[in-house]
Amino acid sequence: MKGNHLSRRAFLRTTAAAGLAACVPSAADAALPAGAKPPNIVLIMADDLGFETIGANGGTSYKTPVLDAMAKRGVRFEHGYAQPLCTPSRVKIMTGIYNVRNYVQFGLLDPKQTTFAHLLKRAGYATCVVGKWQLKGGFDGPGHFGFDEYCLWQLNRRPSRYASPGLEVNGKPVDYTNGDYGPAVVSDYACDFIRRHKDGPFLVYYPMILTHCPFEPTPDSKDWDPASKGSKNYKGDAKYFGDMVTYMDKIVGKILATLEKAGVRENTLVIFTGDNGTDKPVVSDLRGRKVAGAKGATTDAGTRVPLIVEWPAAGNGGRVCHDPVDFTDVLPTLCDAAGVQVPESPAIDGRSFLPQLKGQKGNPREWIYCWYSRAGKAKQAKEFARNGRYKLYRTGTFYDVQADPLEKQPLDTATLKGDAAEVRKVLQVALDRYADARPKRLG
Repeated sequence: MKGNHLSRRAFLRTTAAAGLAACVPSAADAALPAGAKPPNIVLIMADDLGFETIGANGGTSYKTPVLDAMAKRGVRFEHGYAQPLCTPSRVKIMTGIYNVRNYVQFGLLDPKQTTFAHLLKRAGYATCVVGKWQLKGGFDGPGHFGFDEYCLWQLNRRPSRYASPGLEVNGKPVDYTNGDYGPAVVSDYACDFIRRHKDGPFLVYYPMILTHCPFEPTPDSKDWDPASKGSKNYKGDAKYFGDMVTYMDKIVGKILATLEKAGVRENTLVIFTGDNGTDKPVVSDLRGRKVAGAKGATTDAGTRVPLIVEWPAAGNGGRVCHDPVDFTDVLPTLCDAAGVQVPESPAIDGRSFLPQLKGQKGNPREWIYCWYSRAGKAKQAKEFARNGRYKLYRTGTFYDVQADPLEKQPLDTATLKGDAAEVRKVLQVALDRYADARPKRLG
């Protein structure tokens, strides 16, 4: 645990003082330096894209030149973690709160929740969401959660998402019938929003439609058919996954180019991540080993996702950060960068990793925590705490994930020594901290 070790006594002091709010900035911490201009923010979250798919992470199966270059200029995180599935991750990243405390059911964001869009909008940001919604709320849903504008798929319906898509745009259903490509349409809207709000500050949240199945040709595929009505089966053909990854990368490049042309890239914080692991039909090469997609599973391949961040104005790019980061950390990081106060009630669970983006040590996590239940039922939940190497489940099962990424051989906790024994104690404290965190009303 080089560079990431904390004594049990010190850890207990830290967590006891923090309570459920792992890191809530004070008013002084949240304030921007005098005369500083708040950064624009672009948060891109690919759909069903695990850590192993990106070249900069050591993946060799797909072409991701834009993200690889972004990683070289910015900060690439080795240990970024989402939930195993889409809706739980969307709720977590937007609220900064662990699912154990606010996740209700699949496909829904509790209308009582406060999102990063609320907080930034109140601070004067123009806000926009494009891509895939999947959080219900009808035409008013995005506005209710703090977004001024939207261009979305799966808001009120589920027509085609790729060729000739059906979308909802600012309160109106819009059907595209001339061979338009859904990911291109929504990203075009994001680029137009950037151009219209280049005087800033603005927030663009882009939960992507790609690379979710059905696996289909993209407009850059040799067998792309603009008249296609989509795959006849839900999964499609996994041979197209690589084309979809590369097209996703191309869209990131389009957004970066738009920021550059608008003259705002220098002071725009761009975050790229994935909402959960790669889908199960896909097997990819990572650093000399095969990684099978594990979407929906709590194993490493189901929860470890790419996390690449670039903010040129912050400097200190071209680095790799090994600190554990999870989706609750995004909201306080955005607020920290924007000089926005994080509400004290309800307390969030995340902590800002903005210092790490600036090349500082910051206040890195010793662990991340996960409560996962697709349907939001406590009896069905899987729960664990982990650091970059070890993972402890609520059941008491303990794994060395680096040596056993598929979690086939639990460690014998009765014979643990050294770091393994110390880490297990720390992770147990983390689990104990959330033992009674589930509100009774949520079940």
